[in-house]
Amino acid sequence: MEVRVVVVVVTKASRYLLASLIIVLICPADAAVLPEDRTDVLSHSYKGGGIEISGPSVLVRKGDAKSFSAYANYYVDNISSASIDVQALGASRYQESRVEQSAGFDVLHGKSIMSFGYTNSVENDYVANTYHFGISMDMFGDLTTVSMGYAQGQDQIFRTALVDGVRGRDPGFNETALRRNYSLGLSQVVSKNLLLGLNFESISDEGYLNNPYRQYRYLSGSTARFETEVYPRTRTSNALSLQARYYLPYRAAIHYQERLFNDDWGIVASDSEVGYTHPFGENLILEIRYRLYSQTRANFYSDLHAEKSSQALDFRARDKELSSYDSRTLGLVVSYEFAKGGWWFIDKASLNLAYDYIKFDYKDFRDATASKTDASLVGNEPYYQFSANVLQLFFSVWY
Repeated sequence: MEVRVVVVVVTKASRYLLASLIIVLICPADAAVLPEDRTDVLSHSYKGGGIEISGPSVLVRKGDAKSFSAYANYYVDNISSASIDVQALGASRYQESRVEQSAGFDVLHGKSIMSFGYTNSVENDYVANTYHFGISMDMFGDLTTVSMGYAQGQDQIFRTALVDGVRGRDPGFNETALRRNYSLGLSQVVSKNLLLGLNFESISDEGYLNNPYRQYRYLSGSTARFETEVYPRTRTSNALSLQARYYLPYRAAIHYQERLFNDDWGIVASDSEVGYTHPFGENLILEIRYRLYSQTRANFYSDLHAEKSSQALDFRARDKELSSYDSRTLGLVVSYEFAKGGWWFIDKASLNLAYDYIKFDYKDFRDATASKTDASLVGNEPYYQFSANVLQLFFSVWY
């Protein structure tokens, strides 16, 4: 069993980063090998861009070490936000919590693993239920692994409002969204030094896909006004990724990953990462990595629309995540392994520190707060940019 304590400090919307970390901890890494029994205890915090997020997470996994492994996870985000969008609208900082609970199991049969899981996420204005199934199989002398998966999410979207002087869910607003995810993967041992992986993912979303609080800007004379965003009710996106890891003769390794994405909203994105891992002695491991992400804007995105939306299909958006932007990440990971010969009930342990510096540059999303005091700047405000610091500290024990 593994016990892991993680402390995360970030300055970017971290609920998605942390959710990805949880997924990595839950999902089996090898096709025909069940995950190890373990308990992971995490503490995370985020501060940046006017947003603060913190909370605990506990993951427990247990199996029979032969054919079955089950897990359960409890995860909390406590959010306090006054982001650039909130400031532009002149709204006050808001606070909310998100509680996520998930459970699942993996079954090993011969050279195949079948995985089943369920996740429930609850906020004061959003409830999401997701079910997923996956299967992976080793073949051709265990040198090739083929995997496929399907996930379906059913979301309920609410809006908070003052009802009889008390803030709660607006009884006049209740929307839904259905999300389907299809995935196919292939990993291949090319040689004793080279491992390749290829993955394809297709996502279909249907229903209410925008944020009920987010607003777009439009010109009214020489003044900028705001209205609730209008999105399409369907979205199909596809992603193709390639991973490669090459082990060098002196115990070091290099890795490369390329991911291409597009959707029918007009967004095209690329995500590249390269890294180098180097051991020092028997206990210390150092990894350095660099990541570059770039995307184009959605067809219906604009920082400042020429006019107000006039009909249901006249889509309007000003979400900066739908704009054109680049991000660059430089990361460093230091791992120190100890008690490798066992100590008391511990088989081995490690202490890990990971740091990422991320720089975001938006190409057509402007800082609308600049024109709140000078109306002549409307449409000519400086483009928005910010940097983020991501710090992860975790302690792992196997026993």
